[in-house]
Amino acid sequence: MYFKPALLASALLFASINAQAELTSYNPNGAELVYSSISNVTWTKDANLLKSMYDADNTLIDKIIAVTPTFNDVTWGLQTLSANNFDTSNGTADWWGALAFVDYLNDISYGGSNQWRLPSVSGRLQGYNLPGNGAAAGDEFPELFYQELGATAGTSIPDTAYFDNEQTGTYWTETLYPANNAHAWNFNTNNGYQATNIRGLDRYVWAVTPGMVAAVPEANTTAMLLAGLGILGAVMRRRRAK
Repeated sequence: MYFKPALLASALLFASINAQAELTSYNPNGAELVYSSISNVTWTKDANLLKSMYDADNTLIDKIIAVTPTFNDVTWGLQTLSANNFDTSNGTADWWGALAFVDYLNDISYGGSNQWRLPSVSGRLQGYNLPGNGAAAGDEFPELFYQELGATAGTSIPDTAYFDNEQTGTYWTETLYPANNAHAWNFNTNNGYQATNIRGLDRYVWAVTPGMVAAVPEANTTAMLLAGLGILGAVMRRRRAK
């Protein structure tokens, strides 16, 4: 059986990714991303992307608010976003600001994805002794911290080549605390502790998107492909005419 080199290379790439339960760095659309095979999600390589993007563009908060000016919160009612929802000195935000930043990433299709969200919590257990230290599917922060990065309870997130700007502090998740919806779950990368906080507090923001992000063909590549198909069609028509 004959395989085209490009198809064979793609098959080998995906086989190598699926054969190992580890992090995979890649750059599908000009953004540095990291795929977690355990959680089957992609993280931004920059673990404090809000701060980095603001430092590069001081109008970022205005752009975020333009995309998501309000939230109709189930507990707090209508929330109107302002600069007060963000702390640009360190890249933290309250829970609504964190969600708004994720909405902005989707609006600009960061890295080629419009499915960015905050990490989730499925086990809903507080403390260090999470199920299998992150074995519960959907507990994406514990899975990254304990399984992918090999950290242990009471220690901070390892400094690896996979990520930049890892913050030893508390990160928001998207999951509300069922016993009190004024709170949401968060994960502390300083010690691997999962807990809840009132959603008005400022915490770090780290976004994930499902699976691996596919590369979007560049405009000139698409144009060349269409032109090639057009030429091929013209040649076929001439042959039929003859």
